[in-house]
Amino acid sequence: MPAGIDKELESALAAVVVPYLGTDLVSAQVPVEIQERDQRLEVTVTLGFPAAGYAPQLADEIAAALQDVTQVADVSVEIHSKIVSHSVQGSLSPLPGVKNMIAVASGKGGVGKSTVAVNLALALQAEGGRVGMLDADIYGPSQPRMLGVSGARPRSRDGKSFEPIDAHGLQMISIGNLVDENQPTVWRGPMVTSALTQLMFQTRWRDIDYLIVDMPPGTGDIQLTLSQRVPVSGVIIVTTPQDIALIDAQKGLEMFRKVNVAVLGIVENMSTFACPDCGHVTPLFGEGGGQRMAAEQGVPLLGRVPLDIRLRQETDEGEPSVIRDTSQDLAREFREIARYATGLLSLRPREYKGAFPKIVVEEKK
Repeated sequence: MPAGIDKELESALAAVVVPYLGTDLVSAQVPVEIQERDQRLEVTVTLGFPAAGYAPQLADEIAAALQDVTQVADVSVEIHSKIVSHSVQGSLSPLPGVKNMIAVASGKGGVGKSTVAVNLALALQAEGGRVGMLDADIYGPSQPRMLGVSGARPRSRDGKSFEPIDAHGLQMISIGNLVDENQPTVWRGPMVTSALTQLMFQTRWRDIDYLIVDMPPGTGDIQLTLSQRVPVSGVIIVTTPQDIALIDAQKGLEMFRKVNVAVLGIVENMSTFACPDCGHVTPLFGEGGGQRMAAEQGVPLLGRVPLDIRLRQETDEGEPSVIRDTSQDLAREFREIARYATGLLSLRPREYKGAFPKIVVEEKK
């Protein structure tokens, strides 16, 4: 290779900004390997988050940047993802079979948190991650119906642990799959926390990159149990733009901060309403609330989800919007949110440390 080429390559890579990391490839220390073969560069980039929908664009940008400084005949770029475990609160360790746990929470009910959670899980799967779903809302479990597995019962091979239920490729478990859907869960706090702990630790999760936890609303027993006993890599706060929802969402955010759980960002749900007949867009619940809260709290706004009748219809039918061909505009929004959340998570300290070389350049003849 010509003298000084390493610096030229690094300069070229530093010009490629990955929006989901909030910075460029070099600053984010994304592992990059480069080999030269007969006037051809073969480049391998390893992201720390699943990004199947973004990989072609990133590959094109890297190829163009490198070709500008090397003048080689061809640049071939492969984008891979390697998901590792990231640090959790206190001295807790990741769950067996689970690399990262992401809680989806809200300060109050009625903001569409469960709809966001299930579509986020399916979006991460569509991006290439291995994903599980834990329905932690013991009093009001909704994930069995949203994932089309109402009535399904988890199996146990040893009488001590549950095998997760398969739902559209997700591994999932919910108290709703253990009790009758029409029966209320009339339990006191200790029983609820015991049930959550059993679902969490007695399910045989199988090599999951991300376990999405659909939290109940509020800041009560289950939230405290999760933050004190369960290893959480990060939390996503869901709110609507209206002030009353933002007040409660902020309480939830502050609770997780007090117990040292990382807040990955905010999702503003029901951001706008587009009339299905005339297409007129109306901010039914106000405007900019999620953005203001994100700015005030110093966390990212991961995305805005519209108030769309398809979201309600499709989750009621057990096929959330991310997997419906007729809802690809909604699917794109959730996949963007998924990439932003896990991209930011990938920048956090690792649970198991082991650094890649930042840039490796080899010349082969």
